[in-house]
Amino acid sequence: MIEIRNINKTFDDRQVVKDVSFTFYKGKTNLIIGESGCGKTTILKLMVGLHKADSGDILYDGQNFPKLSVIEQENIRKKIGMLFQGGALFDSQTLEENVQFPLDMFTDLTKAEKLERVNFCLEKVQLVGKNKLYPAELSGGMKKRAALARAIANNPSYLFCDEPNSGLDPKTSIVIDNLIKNITEEFNITTIIVTHDMNSVIEIGDNIMFVHKGENWWTGDKSQILKTKNQELFDFVFASEFMKQVLGSPKS
Repeated sequence: MIEIRNINKTFDDRQVVKDVSFTFYKGKTNLIIGESGCGKTTILKLMVGLHKADSGDILYDGQNFPKLSVIEQENIRKKIGMLFQGGALFDSQTLEENVQFPLDMFTDLTKAEKLERVNFCLEKVQLVGKNKLYPAELSGGMKKRAALARAIANNPSYLFCDEPNSGLDPKTSIVIDNLIKNITEEFNITTIIVTHDMNSVIEIGDNIMFVHKGENWWTGDKSQILKTKNQELFDFVFASEFMKQVLGSPKS
């Protein structure tokens, strides 16, 4: 479980995160949603330590990350898996080498043990036997699955996903969503997903925070979001013609 309590962040006299509090639960797909520029990605970066909060607490299973020593923070980072928006695979490395990278960095496993773990992770993302392919030989969806395999290679307690469906077609997006949800539940991971993909929200949104102008504007789950009376969230949900067609045009 991760808790953020009253976190704030200002860049160049512009406050982009305003007193945000939220709890991200273990074994759940926890989503941060909102319009572009609302502050959701900044919140993610504050949580993993890429930015330092001006104030507030970020607790990883009770440990207040900003107040820990450098060594203690590093120990928590070793428990974090990251799925980046673009995948961020190493072009010069094979799929096997990409997935093995965090194992080389953070473990003392033998070569055989690393390969066993790599193959296990590739099986989980439906890429069995693709070990020797390079990123250039993979489709967009395969790259995301490969990046997910790398993100879970070190058996993380916390999994952060930044726009995991960016650039993917709807069918492939559903595959990625289901993989993330299944892995989260099977291994009881605290998973945080930053997204603006409403299909993801409706399909796998166990625990959702809607960010509006840097503030936590609404919290709930996928069933509650369609019944919301929060006007800003309502406008966000029904912003696309697709959602209007699928869910029906909102009634005034």
